[in-house]
Amino acid sequence: MADGDESALVPAADGDGGVPGFPRKEVEAARRYRDASRAESTRRKYARDWADFARWCRARGHEALPASPAVVAVYLSHEADRGCAPPTVNRKLAAIGHWHRAAGLVAPQKAEGGAVVLDVLAGIRRSRVAPPARKAAADSYVVHAVLRAITGDSLADLRDRALIAFGMASALRRSELVALTVADLERVPDGLRVRVARGKTDQEGKGAIIAVPDGRRLRPVAHLLAWLERAGITEGPVFRSVANGKVGRSALTDQSVALVVKRRAAAAGYSAEEFAAHSLRAGFLTSAAAAGASIWKMREVSRHKSVQVLSDYVRNSELFKDHAGEEFL
Repeated sequence: MADGDESALVPAADGDGGVPGFPRKEVEAARRYRDASRAESTRRKYARDWADFARWCRARGHEALPASPAVVAVYLSHEADRGCAPPTVNRKLAAIGHWHRAAGLVAPQKAEGGAVVLDVLAGIRRSRVAPPARKAAADSYVVHAVLRAITGDSLADLRDRALIAFGMASALRRSELVALTVADLERVPDGLRVRVARGKTDQEGKGAIIAVPDGRRLRPVAHLLAWLERAGITEGPVFRSVANGKVGRSALTDQSVALVVKRRAAAAGYSAEEFAAHSLRAGFLTSAAAAGASIWKMREVSRHKSVQVLSDYVRNSELFKDHAGEEFL
């Protein structure tokens, strides 16, 4: 099987254009539904992870498919030693298991002797006791300062103002921001109704509707509408590339959103290294908690499945409120 090539995971067509007992059309339908079981971004990551594992195995003279639990355990250790974080190592194992199952094989971690894989994975997690580095939250004060620092009137300036103001106000993930289309926006008297077609925790694509108010200070809706009007965008992706004074047809990439946030934060006097695309989402939650919003109202916008993350934002904002030592310290 070629590195990262899933074509063999559904029987290939024979010379008559199908497989024994099945027309090509039905085989292709099965392949499409199989692909739809995971988000496209997950499939891409799994393909890259599998290609890396296959190359690593070839270089050492081992079989990648099927792979023995011992080989997988050593591979995961190698990846951890070269700096991969535990969540990344875990994803690599998931990718290896996925490709084995798709080929009709038992995943190495579930095969006989697979306990060694899980033990190594647990050891990797325990060895990384330091908390993950978190990017700074771009709260309302930071976003206001960043918007004020964008003093130009070019297409890129208008887009970046819209991206930062709307990105913070909507608390959308960067993948959701770049997937947003004009058809997902509905103007209402108080702002915009925004349809989020598919989110990280909504793999079945049920979608959700969130509200983005006009706002008096950051004015996210005004910035977004100004960008769309100036760019002449009436359909398709909302946030697009701008090059040589012209607006592209395709949507920005996830990475482009992060770069815009970093660049504009640096221009406003902040450290670019402290900010990323997630800073906008975190900034909304931080500001909402500080303003006294309830977890449930925050959840309406952020769409978190668990309230644990949201409760952390609220707890952090209230660390000094009614402090136990307030009366005697």
